[in-house]
Amino acid sequence: MKETTLNNIAEKCGCSVTTVSRVINGNSERYRISAETAEAVMAEVTRTGYIPSFTAQSLQSKRSWMIGLLLPSIANPYFADMASHIVSELYKSGYTAMLVDTMEDAARLDRSARALLLRHVEGMIAVPCGQDSSVLEMVGKKVPLVLVDRFYENSSLSYVTTNNFKGGYDATRLLIGAGHRRIACIQGELDSMPNRERVRGFLKAMEEEGFTGYASLAGDEFSVQNGYLSTKMLLFRKEPPTAVFALSNNIMLGALKAIRESGLSVPDDISLVSFDDNLYMDYLTPSITRISQPVENMAKLSVKILLDHLDHNGNVSAGSQIRLLPSIIQGASVAKI
Repeated sequence: MKETTLNNIAEKCGCSVTTVSRVINGNSERYRISAETAEAVMAEVTRTGYIPSFTAQSLQSKRSWMIGLLLPSIANPYFADMASHIVSELYKSGYTAMLVDTMEDAARLDRSARALLLRHVEGMIAVPCGQDSSVLEMVGKKVPLVLVDRFYENSSLSYVTTNNFKGGYDATRLLIGAGHRRIACIQGELDSMPNRERVRGFLKAMEEEGFTGYASLAGDEFSVQNGYLSTKMLLFRKEPPTAVFALSNNIMLGALKAIRESGLSVPDDISLVSFDDNLYMDYLTPSITRISQPVENMAKLSVKILLDHLDHNGNVSAGSQIRLLPSIIQGASVAKI
């Protein structure tokens, strides 16, 4: 049986090969192809069982319409939410995301970024991990690259992030305003820029009130287990904290489990504040007071910056470095003492 080609489909539908290619790639609206023509092309594709050669198309058109998306943990609701917004925004412009979970591993991030280049992605959006920016700096010289959520110090790579210092500071001021002094901050990845900035905000607020001696720092990763184990250890102290500031939603869940297992109640026995927002926090008992990051705006801005680079063939000046403001969402997990 003779293999179906784009030429066969174009001849059958009475249109050009270019039109057929654009319909198959989901770009009918982008190029104002009529619904009648698009339906005819797709009907013929279905009838013949035609499967396009992605490699051949990329080599011929020099376009892959693929964007690499590197995230540290798609199991984390925060990054899953961010991925959803990024994928949606890319789709609106005719691009498909190629998602890679780097599992908070810097070596895996570097290997994955190189692998995406070999697959001819036209650009990348990445949440970096580790402190060595050399591989992503190299990538940024070959294709447009935007960092989101995290960034590297002393790097010209474009990024969109939250003002994590302000978030950490505001959360701590909220607890201090409720009368708390012995406040424990359970942190995430130690070399993560957002983590370091949140801790800096926490310590600054404690220092301003002369409470530095009451501040506790614990933990080393953005995981439920870290929140659970760190809180367990904190509660066994002679003078346990009266409040816990968890630097991620996963850490908060672990902390909440440890508190309940210890026979304590939030907020009657201990107050709890989380960094990051998610709808499920309103359905916990009690609802959780948290610092909300503008995830949707971060995602949309990262895609906009990337597309601006692509539209100008990479000639957009580097240094689009944006920090958005966080906000406080009041729950019922903080009590005055």
